[in-house]
Amino acid sequence: MPIHVRAEKGDYAEACLVPGDPLRAKYIAENFLEGAEQKNWERGMLGYTGTFNGKPVSVQSTGMGCPSAAIVIEELHMLGVKRILRIGTCGGLQPDLKLGDLIVAVSAIAQDSTAVHYLAGEAHTPTADWELVHGAVHAAKELGKPVRVGPIVSSDIFYDPDKDRAKRWSERGILAVEMEAAVLFTLGALRGFKAGCLLTVSDVVVEGEFVRISDEEMKAAVDQMTELALGTVTG
Repeated sequence: MPIHVRAEKGDYAEACLVPGDPLRAKYIAENFLEGAEQKNWERGMLGYTGTFNGKPVSVQSTGMGCPSAAIVIEELHMLGVKRILRIGTCGGLQPDLKLGDLIVAVSAIAQDSTAVHYLAGEAHTPTADWELVHGAVHAAKELGKPVRVGPIVSSDIFYDPDKDRAKRWSERGILAVEMEAAVLFTLGALRGFKAGCLLTVSDVVVEGEFVRISDEEMKAAVDQMTELALGTVTG
């Protein structure tokens, strides 16, 4: 039995969404899944399994940052999960991004040491599974939801003391910053499961004042992202 996701093989579906927030995992289970059963509550990392449109699917929270996410993702793999799709929020790095916009990540720069430790310091580009990327873009078109597709960056600092770093990322064409995708993509490559990431822009962090999405706008955007993610990971 894994140490932090206290479950047995068969408790989790082969398809799993991984939000950072435990309460978001609970919300998804209660509002999007049929017959959802709680499978984990160890350390508050809530996890559930149910069905979506008749297909088995799980949702498991990871906490914040690559170190926490890596533990949960490793243990989901131990439990037989084969498709892991992160859903979360991000800071938009391009000036034309708007609050609530949806991003499908193709790659995630590891501005974090966790992925680097897994690779013994060797150069590596953490990359999403193409099937999940393509599936998410196709599902978004079906729902009439515009998406941006491209690179993101996974940082290990939320309150970054380097005030110019976001500007430098933006100038390199990076779409957004978040905190978990790089290690997810790296573990997908190392362990042989499909890994992807969908993000909702909750903040815009370049050009002018910091702007934060309202709670109402956040709920609507996350609901859309969740519906799209469930259709993608179970497709």
